[in-house]
Amino acid sequence: MARGFGRNGAFLLRRRGSTHMTEGDGSDDEGPDGDDELTYADAGVDIDASEAATAALIGAVGSDPEADDGASDYAGLLDIGDRYLALATDGVGTKLLVAEALGDYSTVGIDCIAMNVNDLVAAGVRPVAFVDYLAVDEPDEAFAEQVGEGLARGADLADIELVGGETAVMPEVVRGLDLAGTCAGLAAKDGVFDGRAEPGDALVGWRSSGIHSNGLTLAREAVTRDHAYADPCPFGDYETLGDALLEPTAIYTDLLDPMRSHGVRGAAHVTGGGWTNLDRLGDRRYVVEDAFDPQPVFEFVRSEGNVSDEEMYRTFNMGTGFVAAVDPDAAESLATATGGRVIGRVEEGATDAGADEGASVEIRGLEL
Repeated sequence: MARGFGRNGAFLLRRRGSTHMTEGDGSDDEGPDGDDELTYADAGVDIDASEAATAALIGAVGSDPEADDGASDYAGLLDIGDRYLALATDGVGTKLLVAEALGDYSTVGIDCIAMNVNDLVAAGVRPVAFVDYLAVDEPDEAFAEQVGEGLARGADLADIELVGGETAVMPEVVRGLDLAGTCAGLAAKDGVFDGRAEPGDALVGWRSSGIHSNGLTLAREAVTRDHAYADPCPFGDYETLGDALLEPTAIYTDLLDPMRSHGVRGAAHVTGGGWTNLDRLGDRRYVVEDAFDPQPVFEFVRSEGNVSDEEMYRTFNMGTGFVAAVDPDAAESLATATGGRVIGRVEEGATDAGADEGASVEIRGLEL
């Protein structure tokens, strides 16, 4: 059913009822033997296969996935005259299973907003409006209210309007719930980032709040090898391990104006694919020398799942959630103005030297 939101962000759900969640407390997410090295593919997500499927979909709708047509890697851009209308869509993913296990949906709406607005910011676009899609097996007033409160909080943090949405009740399709959304933004044609780093650029980074909303399939598999989500958390100020995984995704909309005023060429939202997201800035070599230290949750996932360092950095943000490429003369000023820091530099890539290979990332002794 369609839903609407008032300009004050009130959540207007037109159907109420009860729901029965069946995922359990996390103890059913049993992985392979604890001595085995766990990978994202082992946990059920093959990034290479996912990228191939995405390329097939793009090709089927009449686009060339390899085309360099100036479009942003983070948003679809529609020319509406003197500006671009931009659209981005994303969801919360399997983080919802942690929320379900704990019966706490109060922050997943923030994640839904964050994953979308951050992509628009990476394109140099100001987010302005958002619609969500909530799919459930059975409607329930209690969890819907929590989801709505999170959406409202996320919209407030991102300074956008909630303008509508859809609730779909599909007991034969959905087990539990799924939450996704689409964000619209506007940008002057000269305001969109070029999206391509240049050799000699500095990399400025901003801290993440934790795991954010990607890689949760691997994180859940690792954590629940020997623990349940409701187990006490041995690190930080979290009551349970599930609470640590549910830490809301940071929202970076406040970076947009400072990045523009400092002449940022391109930005990367460090989500699915981890640090390989820097590849979206072009076929360069990205040398990261001073990334933010990973929060303790990452070390817990690594040790409990026996996950290799390379797999961790190819999957998670590892403490740094957003990165921008900017002229080195402006880098320190940008970092100081926004609470970020200079974390590295851009060098010529392999293709600049005539090789066939593209972008690469060097971070903490790893080559990604």
